[in-house]
Amino acid sequence: MCDEALRQLSSTFDEMYSTTGRPSIAPEMLLRALLLQPLYSIASERLLMEQLDYNLLFRWFVGLGMDAEVWDATVFSKNRERLIAGDVAQKFFAAVREQAERTGLLSDEHFTVDGTLIEAWASRRSYEAKPDPPQRGTGARGRKLLRDTHESKTDPEARLFKRSGAAEARPSYLGHVITENRNGLVVEACVTQSAQSAEREAALTMLRKLRRHGPATLGADKAYQEERFIAALREQKITPHVAEYAPSKNWPNWLRHEEREHAGFARSQQKRKLVEQVFGWIKASAGMRRTKLRGKRRVDWMFRLAASAYNLVRMRTLLATPA
Repeated sequence: MCDEALRQLSSTFDEMYSTTGRPSIAPEMLLRALLLQPLYSIASERLLMEQLDYNLLFRWFVGLGMDAEVWDATVFSKNRERLIAGDVAQKFFAAVREQAERTGLLSDEHFTVDGTLIEAWASRRSYEAKPDPPQRGTGARGRKLLRDTHESKTDPEARLFKRSGAAEARPSYLGHVITENRNGLVVEACVTQSAQSAEREAALTMLRKLRRHGPATLGADKAYQEERFIAALREQKITPHVAEYAPSKNWPNWLRHEEREHAGFARSQQKRKLVEQVFGWIKASAGMRRTKLRGKRRVDWMFRLAASAYNLVRMRTLLATPA
């Protein structure tokens, strides 16, 4: 499956090769090596090169000969921007998703969305006051928030954020995925800066990219129970199957009676656990509970690659021939 996806990217890789200077490392070999990290829970690129030095199966997968010299770990630092600029992770993700679509593993009618916190490679102590803060903040009525007045020296794009009142605010990003409800495969993924409204905004952006052939449903938790978000789903002909708050004046619900009583509402809520399986795998197996990359572009790139790896592992199981 990986070979087939990479063949679709051959024209992209051809454009990335340099025509001058010393021979460069093939971009597809770098991508294969980076895929080994989430697939085999390898903590760092230095450890990856150490294992690539003696593991013959890793050498075979990457395309290195038995006696070929392995690269220095700094190769990834120098070439990652080249892969990001070529949008390789997104194209690889799309190629893997296309394989799943051709084999009938995807649903184009029923989806689930959710977001998760990804700890940034920065410390709370790295936050300092901005030398030139804006006159108007990004809060309600122009109120200045912490993100307007302070930023991290280590990773300026990481924001202090927490998902619950009892938790400690930590430098972080938010990872978002949309899964289809048939087999729980990821159909869209992205990373944004942490913010209260980021999950809903990212969901609408990802939904616009989905290839659908008609009306659809979207399951989500209570964080998506917001008037403008629900209205935006209806405009896209998507039936909102969003979990509701207990009746309260402080937390109103925005679903209509027919949406609440829809035959698939309970089923959509049951399928929400498939998203948690994605996040659990990406954080535990792919090692993205705390990213080791800095900057939203890099974290987003690696998150998409991890989502591709998850789909490959899941598809291998779904397509396995019964004994």
